[in-house]
Parts: sequence; structure tokens; C-alpha cells
Amino acid sequence: MQIFEQIAALRTQIGDWKAQGLSIGFVPTMGNLHDGHLSLVKMARERCDKVVASIFVNPLQFGPNEDFERYPRTFEDDCLKLQLASTDALFYPTVAEMYPHPQTQTRVVVADDITVVFEGATRPGHFDGVATVVSKLFNIVQPDIAIFGQKDFQQFAVIERMVEDLAMPITLIRAPIARDVDGLALSSRNQYLDAKQRQIAPKLYVALHDIAQALSSGNRNFSDLEKAATEQLLREGFNQVDYIRVVDPQTLAPASVDQREFAILAVARLGSTRLLDNILITAA
Repeated sequence: MQIFEQIAALRTQIGDWKAQGLSIGFVPTMGNLHDGHLSLVKMARERCDKVVASIFVNPLQFGPNEDFERYPRTFEDDCLKLQLASTDALFYPTVAEMYPHPQTQTRVVVADDITVVFEGATRPGHFDGVATVVSKLFNIVQPDIAIFGQKDFQQFAVIERMVEDLAMPITLIRAPIARDVDGLALSSRNQYLDAKQRQIAPKLYVALHDIAQALSSGNRNFSDLEKAATEQLLREGFNQVDYIRVVDPQTLAPASVDQREFAILAVARLGSTRLLDNILITAA
């Protein structure tokens, strides 16, 4: 696996591959990799001739009270995992390489109908930071395919909107959520759970699955289902439920009774750990 820290050097390699007619799959990450990330690399490996991953902790998507400096950085371990997953190239830039004009950085702003709700409601500017860095990474890597995990459902919706609106020649793939054997969605945040919290955590997926079953059975009392799931999680030991919502998977607007496709989005807290999960279903 080749490691590139400079944009120019990576572009030279990408140009060589493209001159040979090779296809490129791209998996952007912020590092601290787990099996969920590696499943995305495997998917890219199956679809493309060359696989590029990136590790970049993006300061633009962290708010003033968020933990940019404390975000776990495990570069050597990440490199080993990517090598074992047969990654061809890793892009590992510095902040200065990515943002040479930090005080006057050009931003990509996606329409607020999908950026100010849910995760964006309490993190103003977060998705502008996501869109900006992903747009820049796409310009650098020029992939044919880019793969993201379904767990960050809203993030994918934002990137999908950006790619469509800006006519970027990239195929996006939303990979299914990688889960532990008990159903808990794999996440770097899971390492912060203590033993008791780790036993409680899978109940978030159970609550979402119960809503999915109800929707599949024809129940369209969305608010009742959301309220019941919230109360269930609090009874079972979660400290707080930020939201559980049944939405239109394309627009993230509240679901309507006459549609068939639903996304069930949820965030719940165990202590200081914030767990995200979702289920995407097509009901009869």
C-alpha cells in the first residue's frame, strides 16, 4: 500500500491508473478504523481495479465545543488494517495540505432542508464541513465509485444531494450497516461503553426493528411508534433519546401514510456516548 501525504503526488498516481484504464474505488474515513470501515474497503475491492482510502480528521465539521483534538488517532493500526484489506493507496494529508487558506476557506453549502434537521439541528455548520471536505476529496481522488456506510444516514443524504446538484461523475454506494453479533452497529464510539452499557446498547437496534415490523404490518401511527420506542429505551437503561423518527429516506421529511419506503433514524445516549443507528425498509 502506498501512502500519500501530498495532493500532487496522489494525483500523479491517479493519473497513471486512469491512463491504464483502471477504475478507482474510494473510501473516505477519519481513521480509528473498525470492521465496518474495512467492509467498505472490501466492497470497493470487489467493484474496482484500484482502491484508495483516506484518513483525515476534518476540522471543518467539528463545532467549537466538540472534540477535534481528542478525536482518536490510530494511524499505525489503521495502516495495518488497510494493508491487510488490500488497499492500494492511502491519502493521509495534513490540515495545512487540505486547507491552505484556513481563514478564507471556500465552503460547499448544501440546502438546509436536509442539513439543519436531526444531526444538523444541534451542530450548525457540521454538514457544510462534511460537504466541503468530501467535495475536495472527490476532486483529488477522482473516483469512479465512492462508498459510505449507511449508519451515517443523513451524511449520505447530504453527499448524495451534493453529487447530484453539482453533476459530479461519481457513483455513490450506501453500504449496509456492519453489526456485531448482538445487532449493535459497529462504531468507533462503542469503545467508550463500559461493560454494563455495552449490554444495553444493542437494545437500540431492537427498538428500531420493532418499529420496522410494525410498519411492515401496516401500522402508520408514526408518532405513537416513536413515542413507544423512546419510552422503551429509557426503561431499558438509556440515559437520553435525542430522537427516533420515521422519515422519507430521500428527503428526510416526516414519513407520509401513503409511501412504502421508510428510514427509521435514531440517536440515543448511554452516559456520554452518543449512539446512532437506523433501519431502511420497504413495506408492503
